[in-house]
Amino acid sequence: MSNRKLLINEVFKQGEKESGKNAKSGIAAYLWSYFDDHFPPSISDKTFIRYYDSFIRDGKEINIDSDTLNKMSQYIGYKDFSDFSRTFVKTEEDANKTTVKISVDENDTSLTDKIINIIITNEQYFKMPEFMKQNGFGIVEVAFVLLLLTGNYTFSKQQNKENPSVLSLLGESKKEKKCMYWDKVEYKITECEDDRPNLDLTPADDYLIKYFKKITRKDTLTVENAVGKTWYSKYNGVVEFFTLDGEDPDNGRELRASTAYIIEKYAGIQDE
Repeated sequence: MSNRKLLINEVFKQGEKESGKNAKSGIAAYLWSYFDDHFPPSISDKTFIRYYDSFIRDGKEINIDSDTLNKMSQYIGYKDFSDFSRTFVKTEEDANKTTVKISVDENDTSLTDKIINIIITNEQYFKMPEFMKQNGFGIVEVAFVLLLLTGNYTFSKQQNKENPSVLSLLGESKKEKKCMYWDKVEYKITECEDDRPNLDLTPADDYLIKYFKKITRKDTLTVENAVGKTWYSKYNGVVEFFTLDGEDPDNGRELRASTAYIIEKYAGIQDE
């Protein structure tokens, strides 16, 4: 489960507890009112529902701007989204389940250190199966098994061709994760470790990378070719048009479907 999905889930759980409502729409309406009082500018109930439907109902990652992530994190008691991602541990209703986070930091000096130093560093969660508890698995044995199950860490950099059976047991290395950032006009893909300043990285979404664009030639838009096919954001009197519904990545504003009035007033060939 991604950190953003965990955050949305926790926000709705908190909203349900505070509002006494259990319907999605009722909780979203409460959150809208609460955020309007405590974290202006507010996040609309429609946006909260869209987040819930995408992340929780459909299991689909969509873009959320960093300011909104920080506000939602503060709502449930964290300093910001970075603090939430670094310190949140999902609680389990079943007390018999054990949650373990294990370090695979490349700076550790030995495999023994990697196994024994169970440090919260890489945000990977593992559940200890009941059979391990019943058969007396110690923490070192569990950690070693987890290392094997999470992507052949030991062999990821140096394949041992003389032991194909061991490699086949461990399986292929997990596909390297990619991230994306908004480049004023479109999303660009990059490594998640990209540390260039001012980059707001989010997990790569192939659909958004391919189809979500800002329309830079507003003069080419007409009622015939844009209504029902474009969306717009109006901020400080400036209107920008986009090829998909969602949010304006530059300001977090929810996009609206372009109407004939908007197209005629803000797009097309304008009179001097």
